[in-house]
Amino acid sequence: MAAAWGVSAPLLQACGGGSSSDAAELPNVLEVAQATAELSTLVEALAVVGLTGAVAQGTVTVFAPTNAAFAALLEELGISRQALLSDKALLTQVLNYHLLDSRVLRNEIALGKALEPLGGGFFKVEADSGLRFTDGRGRSGHITTTDILARNGVVHLVDRVLLPTDKDVFATAQGLPQLSVLVQALTAADLVSALEQSSAVTLFAPTNAAFATLLAELGLSQAMLFADKALLTRVLTYHLQGKRTLKADLSVGTTIPTLQGQTFQVGADLRITDQRGRICQITDTDVFAANGAIHMVDRVALPQ
Repeated sequence: MAAAWGVSAPLLQACGGGSSSDAAELPNVLEVAQATAELSTLVEALAVVGLTGAVAQGTVTVFAPTNAAFAALLEELGISRQALLSDKALLTQVLNYHLLDSRVLRNEIALGKALEPLGGGFFKVEADSGLRFTDGRGRSGHITTTDILARNGVVHLVDRVLLPTDKDVFATAQGLPQLSVLVQALTAADLVSALEQSSAVTLFAPTNAAFATLLAELGLSQAMLFADKALLTRVLTYHLQGKRTLKADLSVGTTIPTLQGQTFQVGADLRITDQRGRICQITDTDVFAANGAIHMVDRVALPQ
């Protein structure tokens, strides 16, 4: 029977509708994976960490890495297959990052929006050369097969193992050379703990060049700006939103409420208009962190 399910996978992909009795005839998600030869490593990994019951019984969507995806991960991490399977804490975290606790078909995936897996964190899927995903570490891969239906959910095959990030927004900014002045400014303003402890935050991050432009505009040195903690705090908190906002959430006319208390507007081509009518351009978007996202801007925005 398992072989029959494996052969009929393309047919299952085509039958998005159907009655509840039709669904009852389908294998469960675990059985689908077991019947798919290129998912044998995934099946073994699920068994090692005790997740077989969860995917067999609960309602679940699995973004299922193929054997080739796992082989590529081992090479990327420089570890053996046995080493990966032996590290149950890491393996559990990685596998849970591929599971959604609901049934999400291909046409139900909100492109560009955050998908929140069982393991915490988030990743996104976009329509780019097919369906491209970006994981928590900014790594990309593709969903190669969609909508393999199961009694208790659906399986999508992916060509790369997704990895969550363990870095918060501040630690992520620390790893970006073009944000070194911002990192110093956040430290000087005593905002590091707030960023590390926030459950959800978006940082509209001025680059080093943006700070250089601001200093020339205000006629200040960096030391003078950093010494004025009240001003520095007002400026920096104006770049922080107390929720996670991805590029897909930034439509023309979006008003961004900031932790400083005032708002700014996002217009066409991701241009920000601050409270003083100054224009700042968002140049890079969706740098993911464990507790939010970073968008880089080419000018420091200013509140009133």
